[in-house]
Amino acid sequence: MTSILLFLLSLSSLSLSLSHGLRTELNHIDARGKYTKLELLQRMVLRSKSRARYLSSKFLNANSQISIQSHPSNQEYLISLSIGTPAQPVALTLDTGSDLIWTQCQPCLQCFNQPLPLYNPSNSSTFSDLSCDSDLCKALPNSACHKQCLYSYTYGDGSLSVGVLGNESFTLGSTTVPNIGFGCGFLNGGIFQSNESGIAGFGRGPLSLISQLGYGKFSYCFTSISESKNGPVLFGNAADLKMGAKGKIQSTPFITNPSAKSFYYLTLNGITVGPTHLKIPKSTFALRENGTGGVYIDSGTGMTYLAETAYNQVKTAFLSQVKLPVVNSNVEGLDLCFGFSNSTSQKIEIPIFTFHFEGADLELPVGNYLSGDLSRGSLCLIMGKSSDESTIIGNFQQQNIHILYDLEGGKLSFAPAQCDQL
Repeated sequence: MTSILLFLLSLSSLSLSLSHGLRTELNHIDARGKYTKLELLQRMVLRSKSRARYLSSKFLNANSQISIQSHPSNQEYLISLSIGTPAQPVALTLDTGSDLIWTQCQPCLQCFNQPLPLYNPSNSSTFSDLSCDSDLCKALPNSACHKQCLYSYTYGDGSLSVGVLGNESFTLGSTTVPNIGFGCGFLNGGIFQSNESGIAGFGRGPLSLISQLGYGKFSYCFTSISESKNGPVLFGNAADLKMGAKGKIQSTPFITNPSAKSFYYLTLNGITVGPTHLKIPKSTFALRENGTGGVYIDSGTGMTYLAETAYNQVKTAFLSQVKLPVVNSNVEGLDLCFGFSNSTSQKIEIPIFTFHFEGADLELPVGNYLSGDLSRGSLCLIMGKSSDESTIIGNFQQQNIHILYDLEGGKLSFAPAQCDQL
């Protein structure tokens, strides 16, 4: 009788916790490194270029039988959680552009280096294999059945993760949630960073963490890449933009790309730089019938990439409005930099940059689009030209903006915030 009461109490406690939502922490992948601001920018830009290139490859091959996933090692923010009973900590990259949750596992045939111990399912009393007939196994893009549901994720650079689809308890913050399906990777290789254990997919498909948790919404707030402070990831009722908002809360609807259903596409109507509303044709940001083009927000890409027509006009506007000489960039991959003298009290007029989404205007903080090596008198535009027709809103532009994905309401909401104080 006592054991039954304890079981019922545990279920009641879990139900109450879930109804209030969940919270866990995330930080930048370079937060523990001793990098200068210039080095941080360089690392972010190089990761961004690689990530954007492989995302472009994915969409160009959307109608073929070749599956090219996004590059796993070029993502930016790590989410802290634990797996199993007793709990084993893992650090997974938060990726709104994919669905599968996976981590490296013991015993491992091939694994990349990570600072945390490998998750060992043999040490957990709550691990079990998912059957080949399970809905999650059927949802895998590449799977095989050999008494267990085996998955294989191959990425555009040749990196891969192969393993078993399992069922396990996940602990986020102080709450443990049972029966989460995830990939237990025993063969993992390629160009990975040294800080992550795997990937937490936050896409719109059934395999993602947000879909399995069953919450209709989640939010995150990215701290500056130059800080080592944590920001939150919030689920359910805990995802509330009124908490800590330092400005107006605005919303814009999601649209769906049938060729990339996991991604969060938005309608972008235009861009303003300073007083100038740029004359960018609306077709520049349109999602095409073949799945190319369009605008999507991505947690895993560092800086924003604009479709070529839009980028060219943005660059021209900054050249016209910033009254500083153009200098060569100290950061590979940045196209436009300005020079100034630290020895004078020169006042620098910086134009405001605004994205005009459907029903919402996102005015970026200056530090979210202009940065550089101030000690050397260099200030660069932190945006790039897309290699295809799409536009990616990267996480550098999302710093210190609390962003909420309302899946039930079909909209993205945002408000300025101090992310480390939420």
